[in-house]
Amino acid sequence: MLELIINEDKYKKCIMLVENGVLIEQHEEHHEQKRLEGNIYVGIVQNVLPGMQSAFIDIGENKNTFIKLKDLLPKVDESIENIDEIIKNINIKNVIKQGDKILIQVRRDGTLKKGAKVSTHINLSGRFLVLMPNTDFITVSQKIDNKEEIERLINDVKSIIPQGFGAIIRTVAVGVEKERLKIDLNNLIAKWNEIERQYQKSDANSPKLLYDNKALLRRTIMDIIDRGLNKIILNNKTNCKIVKDILEEFGQEKIEIELKEGKNLLDLYEIRKQIEKMQERKIWLKCGGFITIDRTEALTAIDVNSAKYTGNKNVQDTILKVNKEATIEIAKQLRLRDIGGIIIIDYIDMPDNRQQEILNLLEENLKRDRTKTQVMGFTKLNLVEMTRKKLCNTEEY
Repeated sequence: MLELIINEDKYKKCIMLVENGVLIEQHEEHHEQKRLEGNIYVGIVQNVLPGMQSAFIDIGENKNTFIKLKDLLPKVDESIENIDEIIKNINIKNVIKQGDKILIQVRRDGTLKKGAKVSTHINLSGRFLVLMPNTDFITVSQKIDNKEEIERLINDVKSIIPQGFGAIIRTVAVGVEKERLKIDLNNLIAKWNEIERQYQKSDANSPKLLYDNKALLRRTIMDIIDRGLNKIILNNKTNCKIVKDILEEFGQEKIEIELKEGKNLLDLYEIRKQIEKMQERKIWLKCGGFITIDRTEALTAIDVNSAKYTGNKNVQDTILKVNKEATIEIAKQLRLRDIGGIIIIDYIDMPDNRQQEILNLLEENLKRDRTKTQVMGFTKLNLVEMTRKKLCNTEEY
């Protein structure tokens, strides 16, 4: 049973995905750190920096946002065109100037020291598609690997999408018939038309929020409603209304919603204990071995240790068993802790002919992750290199 639990107190909102009582994802939104990702604004250009080919944009929040030249120019398919080659002879001062009114979307939330990163390339996410206004290409989620299905989906979308729009086909679109894709597309176009209408009538001198994406909550629901979501449990009326609106938008009003107003939902399924355990550096494996997770600014290092486990067979079988259990746990912990960036895994040394077996197992378990991961393989030092995009910053669909 797959349940989404949304617990809000006076300090933060905690969004938790629980499968059969086991916490598999946990994300937090702190009230003092407003999440802007995905929001669409009327922005006013404050400063243009030719030396950096970038500019600062006022969107009416606490800090000015930051935009690069490539995010001001028309969006191109970077798998075909080299964006660096396109922009190298363009001066940003010929594109925008101080005081300009501009329609932008937040691509990445800011930090305590830096403002958010924004772009003029608008993405509107639906159930099956992501609409890209003012583009002319269609692309597919990298998680779809069936060539026949990719071709079928691209042809279906091409036949229904109006001129002047592009789209990203999401992973959950696999097997979805054209008529359902068309309904999703039409809803997104209607939303874009309303945003564009508000932008045209907005004040040329005042920044303004045009579209609140409810980024984390909306993205979580959008990703899991087609993966067997059974129930949503909340403790706040406002969040309950937001959830009902999102489910109605995606035609999923039948999903059960339970409001336990004022209750602390961290006591359900011993979630509090699971969160505390998630913060530990060492994770024990069922076989008796363990893994350690050390996060730094540059990368995350994961070490596999057999501890006192000796097994009942030969040493290579023992090592393989520990490495396999560790692989399954690593994929689980990456998702649970939402670890992003470069990840280095130091497995117990094993023969080269067993390494591919471990890589296959790792990639298979990473398929359950909602975000983009890439496994590069073993290095000459017998370390596994991989990358993962944090869910809160990812553009993978």
